[in-house]
Amino acid sequence: MTAAELRDFIKEHFTETAFRLEVLQQYEVASDGNDFGRYLRGEPAPTLERKGPWLQRLRNERARGLYRHRVRIVTAPVTDYTRFECEWGYAPNAEAGEDIRILDLAERDWPELAPGVHQDFWLLDNEHALSMHYGPTGEFLGATAEHNLLPAFRDARDLLWDTAEPFTEWWPRHIELHRDGRQAA
Repeated sequence: MTAAELRDFIKEHFTETAFRLEVLQQYEVASDGNDFGRYLRGEPAPTLERKGPWLQRLRNERARGLYRHRVRIVTAPVTDYTRFECEWGYAPNAEAGEDIRILDLAERDWPELAPGVHQDFWLLDNEHALSMHYGPTGEFLGATAEHNLLPAFRDARDLLWDTAEPFTEWWPRHIELHRDGRQAA
C-alpha cells in the first residue's frame, strides 16, 4: 500500500481501535511539515496550522468512542527524532486523547515476540494487521496486509502494552531528555 492507500485503509477499518507499534528511532515523514527541522533549530512549538487539525481529530475520535493507542520503542542513546516525537508529538497527542506507552530498552527488556512482529505495524479493530516498511533512513516504503500474522500481532500488542510504561509517567521522569532539560544540564 502507498501512503494514500494506507490512510484510506485506516479510515475505512478503524471503527473501534487502532494500535500502532513504532520501532524505528527516526522516521522521514513528509507530513511533519518540517517540524523536525524547526525543533532542531530550537523553535518553541510545532506548526499550529498542521498540528491543530490532528489534535482536533484525536479529540473527536475519543469523543466518538474510538480508541487510538501506541507503543513506542526507545533505545539509548535517545535520538533527536525520538525527543522531538515525545515533545512535539506524544505530549500533545496524549493530552488530546491518544493512549501512548513507551518501552524504554535502557530500562526494560524487549519481550519475547513471535517472528515477524519486531517491525512497525498497525492493528485495526483487532481484525486487520498491517506491516509497515521503511527504508534505511526511515522513509516510508509501503504497508502490507498481514492476514497470516494477525494472531501474532495481537499477542505482540498485548505483551508490549503490558510491558511498556504510560508515556504520561515515563516522560516526566526523564526531564534530561526534554530539550529544555538538556539545555539546563
